[in-house]
Amino acid sequence: MSYIDQVTREMDRFERKIYRKPSMPQALARKWQGKVNNKIPEKIHQTVSESIRHMIRATLTGSSYLSDQKLVTSASLKEREAILEERKTMYKRTAAVEGAGTGAGGILLGLADFPLLLSIKMKFLFDAAKIYGYDVNDYGERLYLLHVFLLAFSKEKSRIQCYERLLNWEEEAEKLQVGGKSYQALDWKTFQLEYRDFIDLPKTLQLIPGFGAIAGAWANYHFLDLLADNAQHAYRKRWLLNGKLQ
Repeated sequence: MSYIDQVTREMDRFERKIYRKPSMPQALARKWQGKVNNKIPEKIHQTVSESIRHMIRATLTGSSYLSDQKLVTSASLKEREAILEERKTMYKRTAAVEGAGTGAGGILLGLADFPLLLSIKMKFLFDAAKIYGYDVNDYGERLYLLHVFLLAFSKEKSRIQCYERLLNWEEEAEKLQVGGKSYQALDWKTFQLEYRDFIDLPKTLQLIPGFGAIAGAWANYHFLDLLADNAQHAYRKRWLLNGKLQ
């Protein structure tokens, strides 16, 4: 089997998973998590909200997420994904170490972990874009990264909606950039709520004394792995739709 054949099969599995209805255990877990969310201190919710707002602004207009990763202009998909795997491994280690450190520090450092983890995630996404050959100095590409982020950390209905926007990205990007009001057009509250609900339970465990370091390392490692998987499939699908997956 060729590498492209393997990639095509993986894309098919990924897409089926997106459209699959949640299982009974998943539905029960969501309901239980909703009850847990209501008991989480408001200070944690406020920290997540402000961190998300800052992350969106920094992604669209800043340079804090840029790294030494070069724009890859001439390489096969297999070569690019070998580079991506190296970057993913590096960022997962960074996220795990950072999560263990703040988890061991208790509630105050646990709260500080939210913006730090967001920064690690977005730096990885900026690198992923350049590895697949997309220039992150382009405003539209930064909008795309935010949608990949939302794809990774949304519940079922919002995840499907986000995926379908990515499938029609050229049209979607044009809508978002009309009149230079893309920040207002992007519903940052959706980002806040989806991300908060998605990560609250694992991150709350990080605040528990004596358990926080283990929970923090596991959660951060897991979330970075999840983000990397979604980014890889989003860019693979984009290559396919643009006729580059040959």
